[in-house]
Amino acid sequence: MRQRLLTSGALLTLAGILLAALVLAGCSREKKLKIGDPAPPFTVTSLDGETISLTAYQGKPVILRFWSTDCKFCRADTPIFNRYFDQYKKKGLRVVYINTDSTPAEVRKFVKDLDIIFPVVAQAGDLAKKYQVKVLPQTIVLDPDHRIMAAILGGVSEEELQDLLGKYLGGKPGPG
Repeated sequence: MRQRLLTSGALLTLAGILLAALVLAGCSREKKLKIGDPAPPFTVTSLDGETISLTAYQGKPVILRFWSTDCKFCRADTPIFNRYFDQYKKKGLRVVYINTDSTPAEVRKFVKDLDIIFPVVAQAGDLAKKYQVKVLPQTIVLDPDHRIMAAILGGVSEEELQDLLGKYLGGKPGPG
């Protein structure tokens, strides 16, 4: 009888430990972001010392570009982002370039070389984790309510941006 009590007690203890482990494992997993989800809020500081907060952009479409200084796609399509931002900034478009892995000096050189005209953030690995960005480059497009419209890997064309954002910026959506 004593043996059976110990076994029952041991089983209850083991069951409690397993239950606690399952609860903790469930708590530590992030919910996977998907199209239509609200964008995680953030506040960061740009290379120029400007505070950038997603809540300050409420009611405006936002493009978040996660990139690296050694990325050929980033170098190739930055002029597209510059032109698109320049064309639609008065209609509310916001673009934030978010670098995760380069030094501020490397980022400043990239910004200067490509004449980037919107805010740039350096060493923002925490923000990339918040948006679950694991591969660079990645462009996250948010509607004016800051719901995720798209997550584009690799290079981006002006037509893709127009397809996604044209209806919010007074331009025509692209074919598609």
